[in-house]
Amino acid sequence: MKLATIGYEKETQPVVIDRLKGAGVEVVIDVRAVASSRRAGFSKTLLAASLNEAGIGYVHLRELGTPKPGRIAARAGRVGEMHEIFEAHMAEPKAQLELAKATELARDKKVALLCYEASAGDCHRSIVARRICEVLSCGIEDL
Repeated sequence: MKLATIGYEKETQPVVIDRLKGAGVEVVIDVRAVASSRRAGFSKTLLAASLNEAGIGYVHLRELGTPKPGRIAARAGRVGEMHEIFEAHMAEPKAQLELAKATELARDKKVALLCYEASAGDCHRSIVARRICEVLSCGIEDL
């Protein structure tokens, strides 16, 4: 079993959905703190409807998103700082609860964690994926 991650930074919504379908993804877990986007098709309501139309479930777990100081650090290219901020955030009870929800979803279904950044290594979703896979003993596949 593999947990997928995907970033939409350089892609259109149809390309992202095709990748998800091609990988057999059943549920997308949106790990953005703010599930709105200037990129067409990636704001929460429209994305959820489009995924549903494609036969893919959608769950937004806001507490698995990067807090504002981490987003500011990431935009400034300070990825290490963003990772430190996010690791601290993950110790908070609400984040732990949503991490448990994500882990349970990934236990029974093919799941993809979705965020903006094209490179998972530059994104907090790699931390979320690693934590889930530590519990489930699964691999990570970047789509």
